[in-house]
Amino acid sequence: MAGRAPTDLRHALACLDPLPGELVRVTEELPARFGVSARYARWAGAPAAPPTGPGPAVLFDRVRPEHGPTRAVLMGLYGTRRRAAGLLGCTPAELPHRLLAAVRSPHPPVPAVDPAGWPREELPLDLTALPVPVLTDEDAGPYLTLGAVLATDPETGVRNLSVHRMCVQGPDTLTIWMVPGRDLELAYRAALRRGAPLPVAIHLGLGPAVLLSSCCPTALVPPGIDELAVAGALAGQPVELLRCRTVDAEFIANAEYVIEGELLAETAPESPHGVVATPEFLGYQGRAHPSLPLVRVTAITARDRPILQAVSGPGHEQSVLLGFGMEAAVLDLLARRGTPVRAAHCHTAGGGQLMVVLQWPAKCGPEDDGTVRAAAEAVLTQFRMAKLVLCVDEDVDVESDQDLWWAMVTRFQADLDMVVLPDREGFALDPSQHTGYSRAVSADGRTAKAVFDCTVPYAQRARFRRPRFTELSPPAPRRPAAPLPR
Repeated sequence: MAGRAPTDLRHALACLDPLPGELVRVTEELPARFGVSARYARWAGAPAAPPTGPGPAVLFDRVRPEHGPTRAVLMGLYGTRRRAAGLLGCTPAELPHRLLAAVRSPHPPVPAVDPAGWPREELPLDLTALPVPVLTDEDAGPYLTLGAVLATDPETGVRNLSVHRMCVQGPDTLTIWMVPGRDLELAYRAALRRGAPLPVAIHLGLGPAVLLSSCCPTALVPPGIDELAVAGALAGQPVELLRCRTVDAEFIANAEYVIEGELLAETAPESPHGVVATPEFLGYQGRAHPSLPLVRVTAITARDRPILQAVSGPGHEQSVLLGFGMEAAVLDLLARRGTPVRAAHCHTAGGGQLMVVLQWPAKCGPEDDGTVRAAAEAVLTQFRMAKLVLCVDEDVDVESDQDLWWAMVTRFQADLDMVVLPDREGFALDPSQHTGYSRAVSADGRTAKAVFDCTVPYAQRARFRRPRFTELSPPAPRRPAAPLPR
């Protein structure tokens, strides 16, 4: 998968097709309600409930919606870190550095050079005719789990692309959850101040560079930087845009589906079932959110034989998507502090956000013992979502759970090597960050954070050397035998 990044979702799948075990095709017809998720569960990976493990990308060729024709659904394209990075022509360790370089040298998007080269069919204005998976019987309805929303702030003129979960409420209505204070919510508030809805284009099925860029945290891609410009630099070519047909907005030309619409001031009433959520990326059922904003859909367009891309909620895939951008932001923070590390790895067990592994170069003196812990505390302070930081030496493989646990067991003493930061701002989707769980936190969504320093103390370094198996030297070439005397 080396070389230029795939330009769109179909190119990405074509790159995987010849690789053994990377892409599985399911040809039997399955219902969108429970059928897709039940078949995919064994490949979802933790934090999905066991038995499960990271697996291939899975293309379900014939998924039956509530009504209408069967269509394709893709799950698990980013289900392993190696595959996600490989689609961008690099390794997991290289991808955060590629993201940093893209943020520093963005390539702005451009109008599509040949609009006729991107033919699209206008589908009936009916979301219930799309094969949107329903994951569990607790879900409020079908959820767009990987809907990338493109909108322009009416006050700043800056575009924002971000992934949001949206629940289908009817043929032309969605509800959307926006993180307060993030770019889309700010653009929405700006539109409301002007007394107008916010035009949006919702994409289902995008190329790897665009989707990964849309998942980057604000610490890496701050307001004022266009995620599409970051995606263009990451892909090595600018993203092409077209104008929407029914709203004053743009959309990404190669998207599989585009849902045009307006984000309204009106909100939806609370679900009569009391549950308006779907399983979240940390492995628990999401919280109910009453009175969510409504998106009124004005058009649905698609490429020929479109592929609807979705994620399973809990599982490796969403954690992988979130983790790489977080890693880049951590590397940037530590570089600016003058304490660069060899690698940062946001573990999928923490949803790609809550657990950060820092790999340190060899210590040069006793002062480096304190440097490691101070840098780890800085990460916990700077990043609200980060809850645990695990520090390891350069001889530990950060991609290996076995190696991380080995370092924890043999290079950690709880009374010496753990630092606890009590009652800090955290992340409410972690159910342990709750006053009912801990009396030490002052409010829900606050948490105790911890540094686990599994690096070897400088003074003890000679005692912790890992032996290496000795390699055999290649045999010396034989001299040709001397001819026998006659």
